[in-house]
Amino acid sequence: MHSSSTSGVRLCLNSLKSSLSLKILAFSTLFIPFHSINASKSFQYDSVVNGKQLTVVSVENSTTVFKDGAHLHGFGYDLARNYANSLNVKLVFKTVPDNATALKWVSQGKANFAMTTADVSSIEQKRLTSFSATCGDIGSLQQNGLNTNLNWVFKHADDPLTQTASGFVCKGKQSGSIRQLASFYNQNAVKEESWDSIQRDLNQRMPIYKASFKNTAAKYDLDWHLLAAIGYQESYLKPNSVSPTGVRGLMMLTNSTAKAMGVSNRTDPAQSIEGGAKYYDQMLSRYEDVPFPDRNWYALVAYNMGPGAVNQIQKRIQAQGKNPNNWVNLYSYLDRNKASNGRYRQAVQYVTRIRSYLEHIKTTQLVNI
Repeated sequence: MHSSSTSGVRLCLNSLKSSLSLKILAFSTLFIPFHSINASKSFQYDSVVNGKQLTVVSVENSTTVFKDGAHLHGFGYDLARNYANSLNVKLVFKTVPDNATALKWVSQGKANFAMTTADVSSIEQKRLTSFSATCGDIGSLQQNGLNTNLNWVFKHADDPLTQTASGFVCKGKQSGSIRQLASFYNQNAVKEESWDSIQRDLNQRMPIYKASFKNTAAKYDLDWHLLAAIGYQESYLKPNSVSPTGVRGLMMLTNSTAKAMGVSNRTDPAQSIEGGAKYYDQMLSRYEDVPFPDRNWYALVAYNMGPGAVNQIQKRIQAQGKNPNNWVNLYSYLDRNKASNGRYRQAVQYVTRIRSYLEHIKTTQLVNI
């Protein structure tokens, strides 16, 4: 081959290599993380994961978060907590008076994201990005009396934190965990027409027993409102209540439980409240591996069904490859099987009603108190 021909071939090959290299480089950038492509923009994913902390801000309401003594609970709160757990980081949850403040926190970088019911236009005005907190599963919120406008709001759409959060929420929709979580926080667990009579009961009876609830709760480091909610579920705060199965008193203790708790007279309100608080505290101690607020719900189911029954369900959940110390999993098991098991149906009703009574007692001004 002549040298001029050889040079031409080399030139052609080099040109081809150069063209291929440019195409490969352009293609490969599609797989470079966003924070590598745009170094000038400050993304939060790395700081959250490396700092082991996720800060979320919200307005306190029945859909997002509710303060239960030293602990928080609520549909939105639990959803954010589960997302934080998926990142293996600690959740720091802050509440502010209004949605405008929550959005400002995100803009200023004081929170990694906001959980808000703010309208889309106000979110866009702040140049923030948002997506449905249920991945569009509006029906689950609507059926359970929760606000269907609940959104998660982030600073940047292309932040990996935003994208992993969106993926987490949509995975929850597909698995059914969002539907189950909404079911537990059902705002219609107690019928609307029942609240007037419930309020009358509380106005008449709570002033009589409030001191006993407060003093006993303080002794066991419990929220007295929760203890009172248990008492209302058990007996409507009537100390002479008795069931066909023989449980008796304001906290409806069995004879054997009363004896074990040192209660000699089950119809004595102070003794009954003391016995109920002591037993509930023992149930909490049994589930030390379960984080709050989930531990409260585990203890309530154990108070109702007995800890042995809860432990059996936990073993079945674990055998399914799921976390037995996650409330959504325990509640889901009870709820799915309640049609064929009366004890499960009763336990679901028991814990959801106590949650409703707790929130009502906390947020409603009672007369004479």
